[in-house]
Amino acid sequence: MARFDLVVKGGRVATAGDVVVCDVAVKDGRIARLGDDLNGADRIVDARGRLVLPGGIDTHCHIAEDGWMGFVPADDFASATRAAACGGTTTIVPFAHQQRGKPLRHAVDAYHARAEGKAIVDYAFHILMSDPSDQALGQELPALAADGYTSIKIYMTYEGLKLDDRQILNVLAAARRSGCMVMIHAENDACIHYLTAQLVDAGQTGLANFPLTAPHPVEREATHRAIALGEVVDVPILLVHVSSREAIEQIRWARAKGLSVHGETCPQYVTFTGADFERPGWEAAKMLCMPPPRDRASHDEIWTALAGGVLDVLSSDHSAYRMEGPGGKKHHGPEPHFHRVAPGMPGIETRMPLMFSAGVGQGRIGLSTFVAISAANPAKLYGLYPRKGTIAVGSDADLVLWDPDREVTITRSLLHDNSDYTPYEGTRVKGWPVMTFSRGDLVARDGEVLVQPGRGRFLPCARPLAAQA
Repeated sequence: MARFDLVVKGGRVATAGDVVVCDVAVKDGRIARLGDDLNGADRIVDARGRLVLPGGIDTHCHIAEDGWMGFVPADDFASATRAAACGGTTTIVPFAHQQRGKPLRHAVDAYHARAEGKAIVDYAFHILMSDPSDQALGQELPALAADGYTSIKIYMTYEGLKLDDRQILNVLAAARRSGCMVMIHAENDACIHYLTAQLVDAGQTGLANFPLTAPHPVEREATHRAIALGEVVDVPILLVHVSSREAIEQIRWARAKGLSVHGETCPQYVTFTGADFERPGWEAAKMLCMPPPRDRASHDEIWTALAGGVLDVLSSDHSAYRMEGPGGKKHHGPEPHFHRVAPGMPGIETRMPLMFSAGVGQGRIGLSTFVAISAANPAKLYGLYPRKGTIAVGSDADLVLWDPDREVTITRSLLHDNSDYTPYEGTRVKGWPVMTFSRGDLVARDGEVLVQPGRGRFLPCARPLAAQA
C-alpha cells in the first residue's frame, strides 16, 4: 500500500515566509510531509521548473446574489468556482446577504441552499449585515459566530445597505464581543448623492463622468471615519477594495498609531484609471465598479502598500453581470448612463495571474508577498489559517502548480465564469496556473475542469487571528 496519495516533486515551494525546493506529499487530502526524494505515492507529479503555491483564497466575491433594479448576477456557485479553480483559487468567501427585516440565520440558510451541490472548491461565508437590530447583534450574531461565521461586511453607502455611524458602532461593539472581523465598504454616501445629482441635473450622465461621482475625498473621508469608529470601540477592521492613494494614507496613519486596521485591494485598481471611462460606447461599462479606479499615482501607492504590508489582502471583488440580454448591464436602455449600469466586473479567474505578472514578474512585490496577499493573509484574517493559506504538514493539500514563464493573452473565450466579457480582454500576462489541487484532488488542469459540481465543502471559520490580539 502506498504511503502517500500524491507527491508533487521538485518544485519551488512558496509560502508567505520562504521559498524552498522540495517535494510535497499528500495523504487523505492533507499535506503529510515536506522533504527531498519523497516516493511511494499513487500519483507522482513532476513540478521541476514550476512554482508550487498554496491555493488562492478570494475573500471578496459576489456570487448567486439576488438581482436588483432589474439586473441579474451572472454566476452561481458552479460557474464561479469553476472559474476560481482554473485561476488558481481553491477557497472562496462570498456574502450571505441579510435582507432588511429578516433574521441573519435566514440569510445564511438561504445562501447554503444556493451553494449546495454546486461548488467544486471549498467555501465559507461572510455575513452581509444591512439590519443591525438588537436581536441580530445581541442573539443571532453570537450564535452564528460560534457556528463558524466570523466575519461581517457593512456598507457606508448604497440604498438599502448603508448604515449610519451609530449603527456601525453597534456592529463593531457586537463584533468585539463575538470575536468577528468587520469588513467596511468606506465611501461617503452623502457626497456621492450630492455629486451624482449635480451631474444628472447638468445632463452629464455619460460613463466618462462616472469617476466624478466618487472622487478621492469620498473614499478618504469614509476611510478615516471608519478607522475612528473602530478606534472608539477598540476593534480590528478591514477596509475593502481600497482604490485611492489618499485612503492608503489614512490606513498607514492608523497603522503608525498602533491601530488594528487592515486593507484589501483588487487588480482593477492597479490596471484601470479614470481615463478608461472615456472609452467609446459601452466599453467603459466593462470596468465600472465602486469605488472607481483612480490614477497612476494611486497605482504606484497601492504597489508600495502591498510590498510594505500596509495593504494585507488581494481579492477580486468579482461581481459579474452579462453585458447583453435580460438583466445585463444594458438592461436599462441602449444609451449608457452612469447611474443605470450595474457596478461590478468579473475577475475571480484573472485575479492571481494579473497580479503575479504585474507584481512578481515586474519586481514590484516578491513571491512570498504574493502568497501572503493572495492566500496566507486572507486565511489568517478570516479564521481559516493554517488549514488554508499555506503549505505545511497538516494543512489542506490546496496546491497550485504555477508556470512562471507561460505567457497568456487574456480573452473571454479563455475564461470559465458565466459573463460574456472580460474587462481584461487582450491583456498579456506572464505566469499562469497549470494545475490546481483542492484537498489533494486535481480539480483543474490547463483550463480544463476535471471534477463535478458538489465536491466543494463549506468551511466553518475560527475566530480571526486579528480579533484575538
